[in-house]
Amino acid sequence: MTPSRHLLEFFALKRATVGLLLLVVLMGLGERLAERFLPIYLLALGGGPLVIGLFGALHNLLGAIYSYPGGYLSERFGIHKSLLIINLTAMLGYVLVIAIPRWEAVLIGAVFFLAWSALSLPASMGLIAQVLPSTKRTMGVTMHSLVKRIPMALGPILGGLCIDQFGEVDGIRISFGLALLLAGTGLYAQQRLIPDDRPTAAPHPHHWSTILTLLTPNMRRLLVADILVRFCEHMPYAFVVIWCMKEIATPVSAVEFGVLTSIEMATAVLIYLPVAWMADRTSKKPFVVITFLFFTAFPVLLLHADSFTMLVIAFIVRGLKEFGEPARKALILDLAQPDRRAMAFGAYYLVRDLFVAAGAFIGALLWQIGPEVNLWSSAAFGLAGTIWFALKGQDEPGR
Repeated sequence: MTPSRHLLEFFALKRATVGLLLLVVLMGLGERLAERFLPIYLLALGGGPLVIGLFGALHNLLGAIYSYPGGYLSERFGIHKSLLIINLTAMLGYVLVIAIPRWEAVLIGAVFFLAWSALSLPASMGLIAQVLPSTKRTMGVTMHSLVKRIPMALGPILGGLCIDQFGEVDGIRISFGLALLLAGTGLYAQQRLIPDDRPTAAPHPHHWSTILTLLTPNMRRLLVADILVRFCEHMPYAFVVIWCMKEIATPVSAVEFGVLTSIEMATAVLIYLPVAWMADRTSKKPFVVITFLFFTAFPVLLLHADSFTMLVIAFIVRGLKEFGEPARKALILDLAQPDRRAMAFGAYYLVRDLFVAAGAFIGALLWQIGPEVNLWSSAAFGLAGTIWFALKGQDEPGR
């Protein structure tokens, strides 16, 4: 085997996955230009904390609702055509937000532009499970997660520059314009590089009443822990940018907040590959437990961060929460029924995010009482989920 071939094998890179990773970069960069600043945009357009909480709840609710149809699309039409549908849906949302500078338009547009992340994930994970052996799935998921973090790191900095240069309203609208351009480029690249994989057999019959039957008992135990930990993440999620730019003793600028996000993503990128290499050769459960602990620590550190320097430490820990995320996603695939992995993955996220959607709105209510109440409550949920999985969680079959 040649050195280049060996590297491709090590990083689980095949033609189909390379095409997927390119699409993830283009779509992700457009999505992240404005997404982290939307709470600031909503405030500038006259929305209050409850509107921000509603947006956070909508974000999770759509993630839940779209996850299951995302799995269905990949089975019914194949990955090639399903990604085309998803991309066009996201572009429609960008057009709506650009054309109408009102907070109501953001909420309506979110129904469309949030479709990319939620709808494409089951198809992406299904593709990885289909083309890679079980011994390389964690690496495949890791490459997806790693490449996804590149636009997540660059997008907020570019979006912050737009805001500092053109203001909180016009700057974010310009960011959405750039997102539309990138989505169009991604649409072209996807059609050219990802092969048409129209299914040759009829898809499985789908009924909403059978969703839970796709979740094996071990998947359900992981799901309970994941729901609790995601409450920890999403109760303060929409308010993190407000805390950093409006609430602390020394507020940061939009560009500085973008830098903090880049620090978070750079931390995640640095740990992905070594952790994936170890997780594919050992038990995945310890990696998931560790990542749940980092989720729990972030709101506590954020509460005590009152300057840019302290926020850097908090966001490094936030990046470390990705320590076991590829292992968790690979574990879902391992625990699913082998012939229903895309659908099972979508069902898992549907159930999880339906619950977590309520957490975002509860977080808004707690934020109105006080940011400290929100952050301490978030940490309590994270600790409960960590303890549950440590005691009840199972590893992949055969371990």
